[in-house]
Amino acid sequence: MPSSCCSVLELRQYTLHPGQRDVLVSLFERAFIEPQETTGMHLIGQFRDEDRPDRFVWLRGFRDMASRREALSAFYGGPVWKEHRNAANMTMQDSDNVLLLRPVRPDTGLAHPSATRPSPGADARPDSRVEVTVCYLKAPADEGLTACFEQHMRPVLTELGATPQGLFQTEPAENTFPALPVRTGEQVFVWLTVFPDAGHHQEHLRRRAAAKGWAEPLQPWLSAPIEHLSLSPTARSELR
Repeated sequence: MPSSCCSVLELRQYTLHPGQRDVLVSLFERAFIEPQETTGMHLIGQFRDEDRPDRFVWLRGFRDMASRREALSAFYGGPVWKEHRNAANMTMQDSDNVLLLRPVRPDTGLAHPSATRPSPGADARPDSRVEVTVCYLKAPADEGLTACFEQHMRPVLTELGATPQGLFQTEPAENTFPALPVRTGEQVFVWLTVFPDAGHHQEHLRRRAAAKGWAEPLQPWLSAPIEHLSLSPTARSELR
């Protein structure tokens, strides 16, 4: 298999009805991981948003846009989703907050994890934390932005204890499975960081807050404030 996990990535943020997040996580980890992967997609990670108690965030990847259409058609037209969709949908207020992404370069995708995903029934949550940083852009990401990130931002983030683990931008192709909407009309530049535990993440946040101009090199490209998702991996999240 290639070292990079996927050439197309979905960053999915679901707003749930109050008190329903653990219900969805339990159903998802019991019923939805293996059946989706059987169709050819890759379940990268599932997370509780630490700042939004009713937000469930997950990442899934595909080889390309054509295989995305085939895999989604197979799963959402198949028996597992038919059996559990009502229970899943009852937990959700909104499931359309979806960013379609691709690696900035082939070598900036997520590597396949060295450890296997915990087996069905696992309930021990990892201590690690994942932060997803979303930069909203005035125009599609260009070589100048990528060079700025590599020359100026990556060293700063590493110094602040947050070495980026993946680097992505908006996938411009048309949504190949319109039954599941994705956000359109915006351009983003995204990176992920994995922290060994909550303490390391909190220390990074403290140091970042003290480094007032840490994101200044990116300002010429930005159309809105940078967004940070602070995520706690679920028990069966592969990215952890």
